[in-house]
This record gives sequence, structure tokens and C-alpha cells, in this order.
Amino acid sequence: MTLRILALGDIVGRPGRQVVCDRLPALVREKKINLVIANAENIAGGSGITPNLFHKIRSYGIDVVTLGDHAFRRQEIGPTLQSSERIVRCANMPSSAPGRAFTVVHTSDGIPVAVFAVMGRIYMNLPSDDPFAAADRVLAAIPKDVKVRVCDAHAEATSEKIALGWHMDGRASFVFGTHTHVPTADARVTNLGTAVISDLGMTGPYDSVLGRRRDRVLSYMTTAQPAAFDVATGDVRMCGALTEIDAQTGKAISIERIEVLGEKTTVAYDEDDRPEKNRPKD
Repeated sequence: MTLRILALGDIVGRPGRQVVCDRLPALVREKKINLVIANAENIAGGSGITPNLFHKIRSYGIDVVTLGDHAFRRQEIGPTLQSSERIVRCANMPSSAPGRAFTVVHTSDGIPVAVFAVMGRIYMNLPSDDPFAAADRVLAAIPKDVKVRVCDAHAEATSEKIALGWHMDGRASFVFGTHTHVPTADARVTNLGTAVISDLGMTGPYDSVLGRRRDRVLSYMTTAQPAAFDVATGDVRMCGALTEIDAQTGKAISIERIEVLGEKTTVAYDEDDRPEKNRPKD
């Protein structure tokens, strides 16, 4: 039996959530997808995640949520991290941080899949332990009968994400990169049966600078004056990668990039996910 696992790149704000709501169910049916994993640390106003929004995207068809350096931007997510097996924080965060280092969920066919995330250290501001050692600990802790193992390598440096993929070569089924919001063209299956890609890209507005309004970002970059990096709304896409995996061996068979266009929107925020800080008027 083979599994088809879809991983979606960083979902940014309401536009990212909306394209998942609109496009994911049909894609799951069309591609006969067994499990959907998504990095969702940017769904609340572009930074962070709340319990309400976690349950919203779960209702859209996302089976497991991974997080990164913005995991705790909204502190109310703490109890959900403790109680739900459908969300994981990075395994190399401090042990006192809320949440689990990995989870094991089952597909509708009863096949167990382990999901975890590690955070890079190069150019990342949040304190974290060695991601390579953390990956080793998690892989050793996953029950032996769970052959399908998926890792979100959440890092800034492409080199670190590539290195993490090689470090887990033959031991993980699928290692995908997130955080940089730009899709890469290096998807491949290694000789040892690990599907890897440096970055899935962003699920959100591409008429932007990494999901933020380009006028605001350009103003800051050209004048050095503070500007609120509001979520953009144009050219919304759902991006990720789809991997086929042998359920008995845990070895990847194939990987393909996924990019689905969304509907046009002019709405960047819902009332419950606006940034808390002062916002300049347009």
C-alpha cells in the first residue's frame, strides 16, 4: 500500500487560510491524498496561531499542524499545544516549552504516520538546541512499527535545510523545508528513499514581500522608518509538495511540487486575527 502525503508551506493570514478552505478539499479528492500536513505559525494576523484558527484550518482538511519560531506569538495557543495530538512545536525548543516534540496520527486506512519539526539555528532569533541532535532523538523515540516519518525543517538558511535532509536520509520518509516562504525547485527522492525539498513556498499572497504588503516593506527598506508589515492580499496561492510513500517500508517513491491559484481577495484580516499593535491608517 502507498500513502499520498501533502505538505503545505507557511499559511499566511486570512488570504492563506481562505485559499486552503477554497481549494484543499478538491485537491485531496483529485490527488487521492491520505494525509495533509501544514505549517501554520503565520495564520493569525500573519504571525502566530490561536486555538480558534487552529480548529478552523483543521475543519478545512488539514490533519496535522507544524509550527516554527512564531509558535508562541499568541500565548493562548499553549493549552492547545498541550492537549491536541494534531499540532507540534519544534522538537529542539526548550523542554519546558508547551507542546509535543512529535506526534503519531493514523490515516483513514489505519496507517500510522509520525510528524515532527525542528528549527534551524542559522539567522534564527529564537533560542533552540541542535536541530540535528533533536532529529536523532525524535527518530529514536518514534515507535519502530511507525515506518512513515515526516519532518518539517523550519529554517532560514537553505544550506541548513539541505543538510538536515541529508542527515535524515534513509531514516525519514519526507523532509520538507519551511520558513523562507519562497518555493524551491530541488524536490527529489534520494537513493535511500527520502523525499526532500528545501522550501515548500508560502500558502498566501504572492503579490507581496513574503506575504506582507510590498509598499510597507519597501517603505521600511528605503527609508529606515518604522512601518507595519500588514498582510497582503494579491495573487493568493496554495503551495506545497505531494509525496507518495510505501507504507510498509516508509520509503518515498515520488515527490511533486503543488501550486494552486486562489480566488481574488481584498480582505487581509478577520476581526479575530488583527495584529494587536498600533496600525497606521491608509
